[in-house]
Amino acid sequence: MSRKLFTVGPVNVEPEVLQAMTRPMVTHRSKEYKALHSSVIERMKKVLDTDMEIFLVGGSASIFLEGAIRNGVKSNVLGITNGSFGDRWIDISKLNGKNVKEIRVPWGKAMKPKDIEGAVDDTIEAVHFVSNESSTGVLSPLGELIDEIKKQSDALIFVDGVTSVAGTDLKLRKNEVDALIFGSQKALGLSPGLAFIAVSEKMMNKAKEVQNRGFYTDLLKLKKNNDDNSTLTTPPVSEVYALDFQLDRMIAEGMQARYRRHAEMADMVRKWSSKLYGMFPEEGYMSNTIGVLNRGDLDFDKFHGILKEKGYEISGGYGEVKKTTFRIGHMGDLTTARIKELLTIMEGTLEECK
Repeated sequence: MSRKLFTVGPVNVEPEVLQAMTRPMVTHRSKEYKALHSSVIERMKKVLDTDMEIFLVGGSASIFLEGAIRNGVKSNVLGITNGSFGDRWIDISKLNGKNVKEIRVPWGKAMKPKDIEGAVDDTIEAVHFVSNESSTGVLSPLGELIDEIKKQSDALIFVDGVTSVAGTDLKLRKNEVDALIFGSQKALGLSPGLAFIAVSEKMMNKAKEVQNRGFYTDLLKLKKNNDDNSTLTTPPVSEVYALDFQLDRMIAEGMQARYRRHAEMADMVRKWSSKLYGMFPEEGYMSNTIGVLNRGDLDFDKFHGILKEKGYEISGGYGEVKKTTFRIGHMGDLTTARIKELLTIMEGTLEECK
């Protein structure tokens, strides 16, 4: 049975986006692919409003969480976390043999400048954190964190933008980062399959000094191919076709309009949460792409089972708050009308659960 997805990811993909993937296949070394690749990268820069170099590979964004560490850190890194995906990045750093200084912020709370005061000394080569934590629905103040890091150190700044890119304005011209990582299956409104990293010149220069950058994630190899409008290895060409289609739609909508739409959908979910037990994240730092609601005494499995029978799917809680929260994804090509439809169905389902 097909369902309408209001999940954290993979998200709903529109039929016309899926249809774009059926274009005739071309080889990834052909002039046709090179023209496609060049066009996609240039429009992605326009969408992000950045001049940073952007690389793409087949896979999930976790590839470049690891790639940032392998290219930008010789020994010492600071990992800030307030949820499962911040924890994952710390684990990735450790598994790649780095010395990790950890700062752990309580789940549901935003990471703030005061949390890292005096923490970024001259031994720290890079700082990494998640801008929009998928497990908690917390959107941390990116600009404030960057300013605090820069005040203390010249360390590289790595940001997981997996559930913020294309749904939240990261203001990259003002908020200068050295690596921004994201994937296709979230606010871009595509199916899984593409991973992206936007990198600064400073990051590329550091990569030249770091050994054991790996193969798939070697930024210097990726750049050599990118300069030729190509990829290091075979990309999922059909997924690039869909990206090509989607970038045109995003530009036509206008990115500020897109960000407003996401904020409006988020506001609807926040208001509706009062019918249950409210939102989990602290006030003022709630995500515009993911709503994390307190579950209270709701039998979520029963509730979600009925919801799915009606043709709608949301997401359960994750990590430490798996049993006390549930999540609603409101990103990509979803609209306020669709969110209203979902919330109406959910309200009726709550009555059935009583």
